[in-house]
Amino acid sequence: MIWEPITSEELSLEISKGEKEMSSANFQFWNEIKFTPTKWAEYEFGDEGGGFWAVAKYKNFVLYYNDIEEGFNISEFEKEREIKEYGAEQDELQFALIKLRKLIEYDKI
Repeated sequence: MIWEPITSEELSLEISKGEKEMSSANFQFWNEIKFTPTKWAEYEFGDEGGGFWAVAKYKNFVLYYNDIEEGFNISEFEKEREIKEYGAEQDELQFALIKLRKLIEYDKI
């Protein structure tokens, strides 16, 4: 089977599914940090698909969809539109958002 990158329409469905599962506090945070999905470069594994869809950011962290692993991930970034570290988590959106909030709480980012 040949791998194909996720389409923006398929990604929108994943995001909608995650939004429905969020607590009200997480949904409020999500609405503060989300942006229109945009392809961000990731040079270790992301070149073949033209990068990965970034969906939100908070300070120097980006939340993105890894369509190779079929899940949402968090990475730091130093340069806008460039994911610093490949993540292989297969998280649904609401769980990746919870992880980001925990990073913020514990690391005071």
